[in-house]
Amino acid sequence: MKYSEAELLAVLLSREVRDGEISACGALSQIPAAGLLLAQALHAPNAELIILNSVFNPFRTSRQFHFLAQRGELGLFFVSGVQIDRHGNYNLHQLGPDPERPKARYPGGYGGGMIYYCARRTVVFRTEHTRRALVERVDFVSAAGSTPPDMLRLGHPSKAVTPKATFRFDKDAGVLKLDTIHPPWTLDDIRANTGFDLEANGPIPPTPAPSDEELHVLRHVIRRKMIDTGTYAEWAQRSLGNEAARSA
Repeated sequence: MKYSEAELLAVLLSREVRDGEISACGALSQIPAAGLLLAQALHAPNAELIILNSVFNPFRTSRQFHFLAQRGELGLFFVSGVQIDRHGNYNLHQLGPDPERPKARYPGGYGGGMIYYCARRTVVFRTEHTRRALVERVDFVSAAGSTPPDMLRLGHPSKAVTPKATFRFDKDAGVLKLDTIHPPWTLDDIRANTGFDLEANGPIPPTPAPSDEELHVLRHVIRRKMIDTGTYAEWAQRSLGNEAARSA
């Protein structure tokens, strides 16, 4: 069955959600929102979901959400970045090394750096897999993948997910390592489009493709739920189950 990159990413993110866990995504997070709702519909019925700026948010202020994370109650958080590097750092602030004269400036993380330290697991995703997105070292560290051993940190990055591959974070080595490759991409494709050493010393398994059930529920149940609740309704209508958007 064909699917779009957005549908693929939503399915892959949904698989990271655990039943009974508090899982969340921030504002402007259409794909993680779809993934969270898909997980709850399929394998995590008791997951508590927090989708900021939606009806799936029990808090009146962002501060309350940040306090929950600081108490160590947030099991999983999804975040994206303009740049992601091999050390698990991500950049949401600027491109270029000079903060006074950046090539481009972005809105920043708004608490994301703190949540990166507090959430038990964080999955970083990117809708683009290129050398400009996956770099050896980010131009600005909005949130650090690793911290000194004497610094309190409740959690760490868990994975990075792109339209071409998934990476797992090796906590001991403090680096991202290639975990799976989405067919039909090859290891050579990933090397050509990644700006850091993959540390791939053996065969890399293929990523299990979205199942017919996952796609059916995503395109029909979750799409309708997002539209009916006003949770990125226009995006859901355009991106889920849209024949023109399907790529492979």
